[in-house]
Amino acid sequence: MNRVVSIGALLLAVLGWAAPARAVIGTLDQVPSATLLLPYFEVDLANSQGVNTLLSINNASASAVVAQIVVYGDLSVPTAAFNLYLTGYDVQTISMRDILNGVLPQTSGAGGACSGVPLLPPSPVPPGFAAHMLAAHTGQASAFLGNLCAGRNVGDGIARGYVVVNTLNDCTLLFPGDPGYFVSGGLGLASNQNVLWGDYFYVNPGQNFAQGSPLVHIEAAPGVGIDASFGTYTADPETSTAGEYTFFGRYVAWTAADNREPLATNFAVRFLNGGAFSGGTDLIVWRDSKVNQTPFTCPALLGARPPWYPLGQEAIVIFDEQENPHIAPTIPIAPQPPFMGIIAFGAEAQRAAVDGPTLPVPFTFGWIYLNLNTTNAVAGANPPEDPAAAQAYVEAVHDAEGRFSLGYSAIQLDSATNALHTAPGGI
Repeated sequence: MNRVVSIGALLLAVLGWAAPARAVIGTLDQVPSATLLLPYFEVDLANSQGVNTLLSINNASASAVVAQIVVYGDLSVPTAAFNLYLTGYDVQTISMRDILNGVLPQTSGAGGACSGVPLLPPSPVPPGFAAHMLAAHTGQASAFLGNLCAGRNVGDGIARGYVVVNTLNDCTLLFPGDPGYFVSGGLGLASNQNVLWGDYFYVNPGQNFAQGSPLVHIEAAPGVGIDASFGTYTADPETSTAGEYTFFGRYVAWTAADNREPLATNFAVRFLNGGAFSGGTDLIVWRDSKVNQTPFTCPALLGARPPWYPLGQEAIVIFDEQENPHIAPTIPIAPQPPFMGIIAFGAEAQRAAVDGPTLPVPFTFGWIYLNLNTTNAVAGANPPEDPAAAQAYVEAVHDAEGRFSLGYSAIQLDSATNALHTAPGGI
């Protein structure tokens, strides 16, 4: 009997009739999802041979899907949105350098899938779009934003930000924070189709290195709880109950209408700053300000603009390889006073060098415990289930001998569905 069942299941899989991959809500699985997150991008605008960020968006389904790409500044202001049509098992590669220069990828409009538009996104882009993107992502005032800002002006000519990709029921140029974008059950403009997967790369031709990782895959539920009857979906209370922490909670007034699982809040990550790893370790960190941020008066200013910037954190503990801890100064509120602690991760999206000016460490090798939870007076007592919880994502990038580089996600120690508010050993 068991053998017959196994052979039957194998035949179903070979014929493409197997159920979608099962996943655990609140655990970041590399499975097809309704939302993808590129946690940070950077583009060297002054040097065509400098750093660029590439990402791919893939459709795991045999059915076509509409995906929306939303670009944000590093302080969480949306700067652009466009739609792509992915046929079954399709893949689309995107260069952020092209996007910032006003060159958008184009796909077929599928002969009417999006109100009869023959190409997605429609061509050409609006006049001034490239100037807007270049300004918005280097902390300059943009006419498209009412001469306001979307991010930090670091002053190095590097454009920064992050990207979110959502499955859609129909094309739209609205942002995720706009009314009607999310309706519980995937009945708004955004759908709950868990069919997207992808990856991203930082490439630097001038320095002969590249790093790559999977995009962050964020599942929608209901939509992943398929049972043995191949068709009955059940809601997950973590992503369908008002007051719970969901990925887009700040955009839906914490009603869980987005149905997306949140990320983690506590992480463990290695650092290597010597020997063969002469280039040291950088941390790529995305954080949730828990605020639906609008354009703000230029420039970004610590403790003032945006009013939650910089974000604090509950704990940063740095260990050497003999388990000796060093507790970094930090406070768990936003905005964190600039003179009271480390501000390595004050923005929503950033790259921070371990033992750099914003993240000094006393050891050459070791690991860092990051508890990135924080309260935020601007966000209010949200999310209601745990106002001190703050989802995040962390990745490590190691450079060796000026020739080799690798990147990987940090170890996630919890989920924002049940955030930890401690440090190792009760520190």
